[in-house]
Amino acid sequence: MTPPVLHPHTFGQPHTFPGKLIIVEGIDGSGKSTQLLLLQKWLESQGHNVFFTEWNSSELVKETTKRGKKTKSLTPTTFSLLHATDFASRLYHSILPPLKAGMIVLADRYAYTAFARDAVRGVSPSWVRKLYSFAVQPDLAFYFKVPIDVAIARLLGGTRGQFKYYEAGMDMGLSHDVTESFRIFQTRILSEYDKIVDEYHLTVMDATKEIEEQQDDMREVVTQALEHYKHRRGGYGKRATVFWRRFGVPKPK
Repeated sequence: MTPPVLHPHTFGQPHTFPGKLIIVEGIDGSGKSTQLLLLQKWLESQGHNVFFTEWNSSELVKETTKRGKKTKSLTPTTFSLLHATDFASRLYHSILPPLKAGMIVLADRYAYTAFARDAVRGVSPSWVRKLYSFAVQPDLAFYFKVPIDVAIARLLGGTRGQFKYYEAGMDMGLSHDVTESFRIFQTRILSEYDKIVDEYHLTVMDATKEIEEQQDDMREVVTQALEHYKHRRGGYGKRATVFWRRFGVPKPK
């Protein structure tokens, strides 16, 4: 039987763009964002052209999502569709262009976030995966694994006073106490991430290590992944300049 022909730019097989896509996943409080920003600074110090993008950042649905959260009117399916729309906007405006220009794209959260959160909210896992089937397969995907108690201690010990309504899964009626609801909700998300790690072969990082140690481990893995990456100069610089002008994105310093 002849196997089905896959689109060249899907989760089904590696993309063919000259750039590299590196993503991080993990629950809030895992430290993934800190590690990605440190990695960005390091890559730029090595002379690489880097573009950063994060979850839920598209202007296309920001107001709608904000209004829905404020009125607490988002159902699990509506929430899922809004995030998918946001992701599609990010993919086609903030991820594919720099990948085509040969840049290294760093993404704070990717489709796996939806796979974990939406499943916990009761949305069909297979349906969510089909919804994101247009996504580009990352060249490297990190999962920062952290115990729930460590994550809670970090978050409450930081600048935030308490957890947000949807962040804590309060819409699911898990507990009247927002911290306890967060604990239950995020623990279930951790269980989903464990499944995703096996399914998509994410690189698991011990997020309980010291920041410097985690970064050293991360750089080692990234260095190996970029072994055959051609950091093009000369004409490449012109294409990068065209990218910044065309999409109105501030050029990194």
